[in-house]
Amino acid sequence: MNGFYERTTKDSINIDPLQTGGKLSEEARRALMEWGDGYSVCDFCPGTLDKIKTPPIYEFVYEELPRFLGSDVARVTNGAREGKFAIMHGIAAGCEKKTIVMDANAHYSSYVAAERAGLNIILVPNSGYPEYRIDPEGYSEIIDTRDDVVLALITYPDGNYGNLPDVRKIAKICRKKGVPLLLNAAYAIGRMPVKMRELKADFIVGSGHKSMASAGPVGVMGMREEFAEPILRKSKKYPAKEVELIGCTARGVTIMTLIASFPYVQERIKRWGEEVEKARYFSKRMEDFGMLQLGEKPHNHDLMFFESEILYNISKKAKGGRFFLYRELKKRKIHGIKPGLTRYFKLSTYGLKEEEVEYVINSFEEIVSQYTETA
Repeated sequence: MNGFYERTTKDSINIDPLQTGGKLSEEARRALMEWGDGYSVCDFCPGTLDKIKTPPIYEFVYEELPRFLGSDVARVTNGAREGKFAIMHGIAAGCEKKTIVMDANAHYSSYVAAERAGLNIILVPNSGYPEYRIDPEGYSEIIDTRDDVVLALITYPDGNYGNLPDVRKIAKICRKKGVPLLLNAAYAIGRMPVKMRELKADFIVGSGHKSMASAGPVGVMGMREEFAEPILRKSKKYPAKEVELIGCTARGVTIMTLIASFPYVQERIKRWGEEVEKARYFSKRMEDFGMLQLGEKPHNHDLMFFESEILYNISKKAKGGRFFLYRELKKRKIHGIKPGLTRYFKLSTYGLKEEEVEYVINSFEEIVSQYTETA
């Protein structure tokens, strides 16, 4: 493979939940060009990346980011999963307790991070079809029966259904039982208002490239002060370097786009109520012509999961089979539903303009009508 590869979807309406919150701001696009050469920020490194003052990484990491996350201490990471692993590994190191409790809706990376940290995993079940809710009491029931729980994790929201569980209630249960709580907010931080301190969690992680309008991979991590020592412990040989973060994390263009987009992100979360109303409107309209939105109702997040028997039945007869939906949407310059999905798929309306939302709805309705009439 030679030369530059151009995206064929860049001018499409993007409804991919992985990408809607990560679209770069104009400031970040300029930063992308300015800081795109390798380890560009390291020209000014005094020994550890987060202490760089020009560009203003130090100010971002030690002042602005903790305020934004509602934490005592914050760091930039190479992604939410790297933050989860650092927390899991750091808190379990030297501890006899080796079990983590997490929700059944947890992202696969939470599970893999726990495996890598050498933890036993117990899942709090969801309520099953169609809402897949997490009952906070599930945490209590598990922790009460074990004496080896070192950490609990809750996904807020989960990346499948977009459910927002009752974190405060879960945190209250965990605090009462002496188990710290990690909040995986990869689809929350940067999209919606979320403060670790207000939710009573002990740790929080987020994703820059999923939800903070930055190039990735990059993430953020916050914690209460009392946990800073085990998680951010320094190397014995290289005392400026934090062991769990392998010395330095995001460097170059990823952290610079994160910083460049930060004012834009802070402003857009003020419009979160509009995003929720948009998603609810979209869900209702889709259900009017044969789709079923799974997960919580009324829905409280832009990420939505649909079950569509009508599209699935069309795919059995349509030219191209189960790839027909992807091709029909591509013709209409709509991107984000993976090729081959018709019966179950997820999408996001985050950041779409009103006319774009209507266009996507009308496109689905048109596709259903077109294939139903010719059946």
